[in-house]
Amino acid sequence: MKLLFDFLPIILFFGAFKYAENHKEWAAAFASEHFGFMVSGGAVGLNEAPVLLATLVVIVATLAQVAWMMARGKKVDVMLWVSLVLVVVLGGATIWFHNETFIKWKPSVLYWVMGSAFLLSDLLFGKNLLRLLLGEQMQLPDVAWRRLNLAWVAFFGIMGVLNIWVAYNFSTDAWVNFKLFGGIGLMLAFTLAQGVYLSRYMKDEQPAVDAETPRQ
Repeated sequence: MKLLFDFLPIILFFGAFKYAENHKEWAAAFASEHFGFMVSGGAVGLNEAPVLLATLVVIVATLAQVAWMMARGKKVDVMLWVSLVLVVVLGGATIWFHNETFIKWKPSVLYWVMGSAFLLSDLLFGKNLLRLLLGEQMQLPDVAWRRLNLAWVAFFGIMGVLNIWVAYNFSTDAWVNFKLFGGIGLMLAFTLAQGVYLSRYMKDEQPAVDAETPRQ
C-alpha cells in the first residue's frame, strides 16, 4: 500500500499525459480556458497541452500527499518535502514558460539530491542513512552497510543520468513511459539484486532438533 502511495504522483502524471496526448484538441482548449492565467501568453498549444496538464496533476498530487500525511499526524519524509519543492518550482517553470525541459529535469535532480544525501552524510558526519533506516530490521556487518550505501549512491547517480539521456534523445511520450515503467522497473530490479547480496548475511534461525525424538 505504501509503495502505491509513494508512486501515486508518477502514476497520475502518466495517466493524465496519456489521456491528454490522445485528446490534444480538447486538452489545449481545456488548459487554455481554465489555466491560461498560469501560462505566459495565456494560451496553450496542441503539443504543449499534454505535458502541461500532466505537470499540473503531479503538482496537485504531491501537495495532496503531504497534506494527507500532515492531517493524519504522520511525519513527512525529508525526500517528500524535497520532491514537493522540486515539482512546484520546476513544474511551475514548465507551465509558465511552455517548456517541458524543466519538469524533465525534476527526476534527475531528485535522484542526485538523494544520492548526495547518502554519500555526504557518511563522509561528513559518519552517518550511514541506510543503516539508520533499516538497522532495526536487519543485522549486518559494517562493511555490508558501507557497500549498500555506496550502491544506492551509484544507483541514484546512474538513474539521474539515464533520465536526462532519455529526455534529450527520445520523444516526450517515450520519456513518460520510461519515467513510470523504466524508473519503477529498474528500482525493483536493483532492490532484488540487493536482496541477493544480503542473502549471504542472513542466517537460518531454525530451532535445534534433539538427536532422539521421544517415543509416544
